[in-house]
Amino acid sequence: MVRCWKRSENRLEEEECTDGGPEESPLFHFPHKAFWVSLSACLLLAILALGLMGHFGRSQPHSQPLQTVRFTVSDQTGALINQSAVVDQQNDLVTFSVTSSMNQTSTVLFDIKHSLICYKPVSQESCFLRKMEESDYKNVNSVLHESARKSQFQLSGNETQRQMEFLGVLAASQVNVSSLEEPLQALCQDRSVHWTRRTEGPGKQRLVYFCIDICFPSNICVSVCFYYLPE
Repeated sequence: MVRCWKRSENRLEEEECTDGGPEESPLFHFPHKAFWVSLSACLLLAILALGLMGHFGRSQPHSQPLQTVRFTVSDQTGALINQSAVVDQQNDLVTFSVTSSMNQTSTVLFDIKHSLICYKPVSQESCFLRKMEESDYKNVNSVLHESARKSQFQLSGNETQRQMEFLGVLAASQVNVSSLEEPLQALCQDRSVHWTRRTEGPGKQRLVYFCIDICFPSNICVSVCFYYLPE
């Protein structure tokens, strides 16, 4: 109730009047407890929504597609080498598939992240490991960088540099496959795995068991030959 005063002739008279609204503002009757409960619930829902968005964002990363690169090059006899490489830039992996003249395919995996090269020759029941060296990084990086621009490489026979490497198989250094990283486990899960080391050559008393030729976009072809070291 609001009391008003009005002037009537020469005197003031008191009368009751209203301002046209309710007696008290509804703001003062707003249930404060319900307001804070509602606000807390909204904040909790917002936090949960942000958490779920972050979880799904981490669990579903934007994976880059694998790229297949094909090489055309002649070997020393003039026969074409059938070779391709699958490039996984996200995981720093390059997997070569090299098919011999007898239509048998060997696999060579460059695991740059863990500085390892794994050879899986078709003619053997084993895989062979060795540590990457500086020249290996240069060769395989040429594949990683060039594959972003080209999917096929025509290597010139006259300009191609050919190298030969000998790897001695350490027969007493078998590796437990389960101790290897996932890409190597998947490649050699049904085989024994042995370490190798680079050597000057097997010498006349030792026999070279097999060779794998690998070519890179930098016009370098490497023939990697294996033999077993004495026990």
